[in-house]
Amino acid sequence: MNLVHKHESYFIIGLCVDVHNELGKGFSEAVYGDALEFELKENGVPFKKERKYPVTYKGKVLKHHFYADFVVDNKIILELKAVEKLTSSHIKQTLNYLAVSKLKLGFIG
Repeated sequence: MNLVHKHESYFIIGLCVDVHNELGKGFSEAVYGDALEFELKENGVPFKKERKYPVTYKGKVLKHHFYADFVVDNKIILELKAVEKLTSSHIKQTLNYLAVSKLKLGFIG
């Protein structure tokens, strides 16, 4: 099996697990985001937080856009969710973000 951005993927997943192990359950997305931002910086991982992407329709940029929670190394979208259970709408949202950003890999964490 050929995984996209294999090394980066494993590293990001490891950082997310570290955050979860340290904080546990029950915090807001903002708190988990702050902790993940700390881990990314501490580990020298290039990222953008709340990166804005325009949405186009028939060649026109729409007034609404989306913000990816994190874009890691200009390769991977990381969408944070502090929910008990992921739903199909979370997956669809992340797939739409990938389509608009033209990136090939996204995680929901």
